[in-house]
Amino acid sequence: MKKCVCLIGKPNVGKSTIFNKLIKEKKAIIMDEPGITRDRIYGIVNYSGKKFSLIDTGGLTDVKEDFNKEIEIQAQLAMDASDLILFVVDGKYGLDATDFYIRDLLKKTNKEVIVLVNKIDNDQRKENLYEFYELGFDKIMPISGEHYLGFKELLEEITKDIKINGLEEDHPPKFCLIGRPNVGKSSLVNALLNEERAIVSDIAGTTRDAIDTKFTYDKKEYIIVDTAGLRKKGRIYDNVEKYSYIRSIRAIEESDVCVVVIDALEGILEHDKHILGYALDAGKGIVLAVNKWDKVNDPDSAIKIWKKKIASEFQFSPYIKVVFLSALTKKRIHTLMPEILSAYENNHKEIKTSLLNQVIRDAVSFKSPPSYKGKRLKIYFVSETGINPPKFTFQVNNKGLLHFSYERYLENKLRENFDLTGTPIILQFKNKNE
Repeated sequence: MKKCVCLIGKPNVGKSTIFNKLIKEKKAIIMDEPGITRDRIYGIVNYSGKKFSLIDTGGLTDVKEDFNKEIEIQAQLAMDASDLILFVVDGKYGLDATDFYIRDLLKKTNKEVIVLVNKIDNDQRKENLYEFYELGFDKIMPISGEHYLGFKELLEEITKDIKINGLEEDHPPKFCLIGRPNVGKSSLVNALLNEERAIVSDIAGTTRDAIDTKFTYDKKEYIIVDTAGLRKKGRIYDNVEKYSYIRSIRAIEESDVCVVVIDALEGILEHDKHILGYALDAGKGIVLAVNKWDKVNDPDSAIKIWKKKIASEFQFSPYIKVVFLSALTKKRIHTLMPEILSAYENNHKEIKTSLLNQVIRDAVSFKSPPSYKGKRLKIYFVSETGINPPKFTFQVNNKGLLHFSYERYLENKLRENFDLTGTPIILQFKNKNE
């Protein structure tokens, strides 16, 4: 199981700054006004070939107002789903009553807690570090989110029990079904298992939790996970739905392949793209399943129209695999498992270094990198440095000379020469002595 970590603390202690530094992108909104982060925000942290999911939460206070109560519920859900809690406190102003209120909440969780004393960016503040042992937690770590101090030590501590390159404890290949409510995920699970294992209903939201089931296909064991329908964030109403949402996100993290289920009658909606984005961000193998195909008029003509529509709507992932099927009648259901297994294989594919370098040399010979102010990118060597998803590291003279269009060109060349359909890939560029 992959590790899940959440950031907890009162408003304006720097949780969102730390979150953005850890995931290496500006995903959380950062402002000096307390209470900006109102909902959980998710991200994936990659460190030295190890991955864990990270949740940012709104600032907690001991003031009893409806708005604050909602933030506390969201934070509680994040804590319930996490294996480790990072309790962020303010090293500049010290402890107050709110910190002790949050301390009491954390003690009730029985989860592992690390106290992150933020804004420790000078020697005088380091001397005040012992004050924070009053909270009663064993692990206290100084950090500066703004100046990126203490992050190496923090990441080493978080990832010390995570295996490298996404290789988790041995388990059968695992795939989950994700999609909007009522697109037929549970019916599809039942069709694959050939039994009424999951509750199936026309009422959207019947499945409230992620349900794991082992089954055998072609004499091999697999795990299939049915998840709750992922609604738009603004339409997540009750606490049970919020908990279902976070369990679905974790199911994505813990799976090898995600089957994104789309309703053939409703067509492709914007939220379908967002759901596919969750799987892409997590680096999973992906299969797109267009369900309820039995209700489509003139399927032969419709399939051509659908393929054009998918190519247009999902331009950001042209490599995804697509199947058209009906969970209700089991029409074309036999096409799904082969594509899942292919996506799994490609997501875990290992390519010989000699072959990789030959392909890249040919690509550069055919089309040289563009020059910038008389300087040109040189690629010395490339190797595969990770799987799930495949990660390729390029040794270059100056990565600052890389243009995004040339990076796309190199990715296309890799995909042309090696079967990497059904999986995202990562291209990393490092200077020769980095």
